[in-house]
Amino acid sequence: MVDTKKTIKVQAVINAPVEKVWKLWTTPEHITKWNNASDDWHTPRAENDLRAGGKFLYRMEAKDGSFGFDFVGAYDEIKRNELIAYTLDDERKVKVTFTKNNDVETKVVETFEAESTNPLEMQRGGWQAILDNFKKYVEASN
Repeated sequence: MVDTKKTIKVQAVINAPVEKVWKLWTTPEHITKWNNASDDWHTPRAENDLRAGGKFLYRMEAKDGSFGFDFVGAYDEIKRNELIAYTLDDERKVKVTFTKNNDVETKVVETFEAESTNPLEMQRGGWQAILDNFKKYVEASN
């Protein structure tokens, strides 16, 4: 069987040390503050069992209550401050790398398999918007 899934990559350079970036990326109380692509969406609840075989669930909803879904998956590999690899419930693979550029700068790269419902550019735009929101959140927090 040939794997025909297209992969999409988004990235950001964050002005913060890798340890801080990792903590804010993986801690549920922080995830609920940055995990949205636009101001009319939010993540009211996040659960995260950060270990190989562990599961996560981020409840993502429109603030007006018109739509919502659970972003759910299981971790395949975790390397603290370096790598998070997981499989979503629909079997798509995602890899997030954290690269320490220096003591005050971290590059985050997300590579994910596209789903077949929405156009590739729409998916790229949504994931990039969430990553950009994360960057803004990290750089504004102490």
